[in-house]
Amino acid sequence: MQKILKWLTPLIAVGVAIFIIFFLISINTNETSITVTPLEHASKPVAQKPKKVWLNHFSKTERLGYFYPVNEVLIKVDLNEKIVSKTIYKLSASLLDPYQLFCLKEELGQHKLKYYLKKDEEGVELLIYSKDIEKLKALVRVLKNYQISAKVGLYKEDI
Repeated sequence: MQKILKWLTPLIAVGVAIFIIFFLISINTNETSITVTPLEHASKPVAQKPKKVWLNHFSKTERLGYFYPVNEVLIKVDLNEKIVSKTIYKLSASLLDPYQLFCLKEELGQHKLKYYLKKDEEGVELLIYSKDIEKLKALVRVLKNYQISAKVGLYKEDI
């Protein structure tokens, strides 16, 4: 049994090597068995009819001896809808040091709120405008942990 295994292992290795050599030769032959003909695409452009555009009317008037000095536009607006004024709230917080600003920016990033920094002689003030008062009140509660005083109030537009 050991004599058979002693000669069988090299025999299998030689057989696999011969198979791999023949396989690689058959793959890498330079013969092309398929003759490829190039594709020919014959297309003819379709003649399109000129479209009637309302601007073409203005171009004809100059040839007739007159032209329009101003383009007039008529817009109809349906004003039967009830216009409801939406309440907008403002959160204002005065900042004393850069650490408070850093903490505030991190909290605003977590609450996903956009803000506006107003800087003047008195200091830096952060303003946030939102329609959701509950989100602003939750932010004020969180800011108390950082000793940042913030106030929520109604935003009044100066028109």
